[in-house]
Amino acid sequence: AGLTTYFHPGINLKKIHYYSIKLYEKLEEETGQAVGFHQPGSIRIASTPTRVDEFKYQMTRAGWHPTEQYLIGPERIQELFPILNMEKVLAGLYNPGDGHIDPYSLTMALAAGARKYGALLNYPVQVTNLSPRSDGTWEVETPHGIIRTNRIVNTAGFWAREIGAMIGLHHPLIPVHHQYVVTSTIPEVKALKMELPVLRDLEGSYYLRQERDGLLLGPYESQEKMKLQESWVTNGVPPGFGKELFETDLDRIMDHIEAAMAMVPVLKQADIINTVAGPITYSPDILPMVGPHKGVRNYWVAIGFGYGIIHAGGVGKYLSDWILGGEPPFDLIELDPNRYGKWSTTQYTATKARESYGFNNIVGYPKEERFAGRPTERVSGLYEVLKSKCSMGFHAGWEQPHWFYKPGDEIGYKPSFRRTNWFEPVGREYKQVMEKVGVIDLTPFGKFIVKGNDSVKLLDHLFANVIPKVGATNISHMLTPRGQVYAELTVSHLSPGEFLLVTGSGSELHDLRWIEEEALKGGYNVEIKNITDEMGVLGIAGPFARKVLQKLSIEDLSDSAFKFLQSRHIKLSDIAATAIRISYSGELGWELYHRKEDSAALYNVIMEAGQEEGIDDFGTYALNALRLEKAFRAWGAEMNCDTNPLEAGLDYFIKLNKRHKICIFFLNTVPYLDDLACFSEKIPDLIMEKVFV
Repeated sequence: AGLTTYFHPGINLKKIHYYSIKLYEKLEEETGQAVGFHQPGSIRIASTPTRVDEFKYQMTRAGWHPTEQYLIGPERIQELFPILNMEKVLAGLYNPGDGHIDPYSLTMALAAGARKYGALLNYPVQVTNLSPRSDGTWEVETPHGIIRTNRIVNTAGFWAREIGAMIGLHHPLIPVHHQYVVTSTIPEVKALKMELPVLRDLEGSYYLRQERDGLLLGPYESQEKMKLQESWVTNGVPPGFGKELFETDLDRIMDHIEAAMAMVPVLKQADIINTVAGPITYSPDILPMVGPHKGVRNYWVAIGFGYGIIHAGGVGKYLSDWILGGEPPFDLIELDPNRYGKWSTTQYTATKARESYGFNNIVGYPKEERFAGRPTERVSGLYEVLKSKCSMGFHAGWEQPHWFYKPGDEIGYKPSFRRTNWFEPVGREYKQVMEKVGVIDLTPFGKFIVKGNDSVKLLDHLFANVIPKVGATNISHMLTPRGQVYAELTVSHLSPGEFLLVTGSGSELHDLRWIEEEALKGGYNVEIKNITDEMGVLGIAGPFARKVLQKLSIEDLSDSAFKFLQSRHIKLSDIAATAIRISYSGELGWELYHRKEDSAALYNVIMEAGQEEGIDDFGTYALNALRLEKAFRAWGAEMNCDTNPLEAGLDYFIKLNKRHKICIFFLNTVPYLDDLACFSEKIPDLIMEKVFV
């Protein structure tokens, strides 16, 4: 249907939408190719009080971007869309400049522009095989010969899975059936003096726009009614499939058509003259996968686009800048292809795609959880022990407790834009850790072992902090070439040349890809092993944490014997663990790394030992509140690839005498030489000379 919108509930993805629209606006002038771009604006309709709350929430985020967005009332909505039934309309979210574009014309214009600037397009050409070479380049085999290339970008749409399979990658994608209908001329529409804005009735779960003198209606049916093209996953896309369409099924979308007739009554007298049913490729969470892929050199993807038209221009620019500049121009970890792992099975992908399609227009609450396909194979050793006692959250395939139930609590997932059922329980857990002692399951952490002759050299190259001594731990950051914060990890020097690196669950493969690529590029003699699925982690925190653990260990855990940011191998009631004296809560605490199969036993002995101290569970919601009050930063919140470490308040962890990193950092982020004066006392003269040069 070619819809274009500035709107997105996220923050940085709006930049992708914005660039696409601005590109399309000038495409005809630049290429001479008409694109059929209409920009009558769009209105999202709120017909429930909760939806009005959602719109207000979205308006608080609108200031991040230059695009116009307004919360408008029924009178203004009626002006913009005079044929709308206003009985249930409470408010609207209005985006001027939204609209629709002809997909075929857009494609031809982009191709014309590519040729104009020197690109060579050959089609149709089948790719029969991909062969990686030892120097990181590729050979692409086709019936017309072999193409040697520095890198591959997989933008193969329906065929992306098959391209990935050629090199042993499983891309979690599945085609879904999407239908829209086009009506004949409607007199009331023909009589309008201006084109109607695109309408999105969120409760009715459909979009509606003007198509000449009629209307075009596209529903998103529920996960129970929607249809997947599963045969393409098992048997591949049929040879020769291109512009073909699927058989239509109006019965599947009739509920939505009736809802549209109630909202736009002139539809009742309209004839349907065309029904279009075609495939859209979905990822499990409906977001595309964009960027370099872990484990394969110089292999990039731009696949899984549920909204290909609005993403196309912006993603092309985003990937081009990343490839040329060596880092993403801004942070879009939500699109990282490495957010999926081996736990993203075909069955999981299908189940989640059903859910995501059916949830296209549901209310977007803060702290949203979606439950289809859960649990995956990724469960901690405590899952069976804790699952009935708490509200679980989904973290990179893992189930992790968000908050715990007590008698009298309203249990379950109750999302809201206001205080909801977890507010008081989280306060209770917060107080538990502040005043007594609490235990938390931290198993989803990403965990890597790095060892070998060059391990110290590699980590010294990767991190802006110094390398901790044997038995010590620190917080370290990987910076991009521009000095942005690519990752934050905990680094523990377990034994000479052997390190344990720990990162957040959502950053596991994001960070590991960077580490492996830097090790390969630099020719470092190291072994890097991902032990995330092998190791469980328990956190214990609070003023009585030492007292509880001391009951279980013959090791001296006193402050003088086991200092903050020290790590060592200990036994707790004969269960081996690597104990790190650190806690994200900001309170006295340890993180205990152990075999995942020992998690339940370790948890039980700790809980038993802490009875006298009033020990109890706490979850990630309380942990987040505690770390915020301690002013501990979190990657993805207070820092990411959009911030440099000084902006994020990470000065303490950035060692300015690591000259090669700091020169790059200041050269690219300090806009005026005068601004360097404030740093001059911290920077050695040699580095200042380099900066001014």
